[in-house]
Amino acid sequence: MYSFSKSVMTFVLAGGKGTRLYPLTKFRAKPAVPFIGVYRIIDFVLSNAVNSGLRKIVLLTQYLSLSLDRHIRIAWDLFKYDVDGYIYSLPAQHRYGEKWYEGTADAVYQNIYTLQLERPEYLLILSGDHIYKMDYKDLFEFHEKSKSDFTLVALLYPTKKSSRFGVLKVNKRGRVLSFHEKPEKPPEFPGKPGYSL
Repeated sequence: MYSFSKSVMTFVLAGGKGTRLYPLTKFRAKPAVPFIGVYRIIDFVLSNAVNSGLRKIVLLTQYLSLSLDRHIRIAWDLFKYDVDGYIYSLPAQHRYGEKWYEGTADAVYQNIYTLQLERPEYLLILSGDHIYKMDYKDLFEFHEKSKSDFTLVALLYPTKKSSRFGVLKVNKRGRVLSFHEKPEKPPEFPGKPGYSL
């Protein structure tokens, strides 16, 4: 069995513009948008990570990152006395050219050097703008038992409404066959007519 605090590094993708939340995102990053008064959207993902025992957390930022950086510095200063723990923002570095991140995979790719320095056994990649509650220990137990190279987490959603999202096409065993970004005709989940993943 692995030790979360030592073997897992977490990348939180927190660099999108959040155009659908405009004007709330006019002056701040989407993950820094206030939620229920004193919280920010990013707080849900970070709370899940910390409460799951994760201690190495890097936020990959880009758009209007100052608002998010300030919030992280003030609200998430948890590990100042913990040698093995940290939460910090890593803005776009332009390590491979002059372009900003060109999507989520590019954000991870451009920061691969961070993984080479840390050499974690596992990498957990999370979205910084989703609101949910999850214990990632359960996810890692599932991942270890499956002996897969990687594990994706997704949820079933009515096919009629799925064209607004990225959709996975999977076989009956749950193996991912393809990914479709906002497809006109989302593939249905095997054995669940009317639902997509």
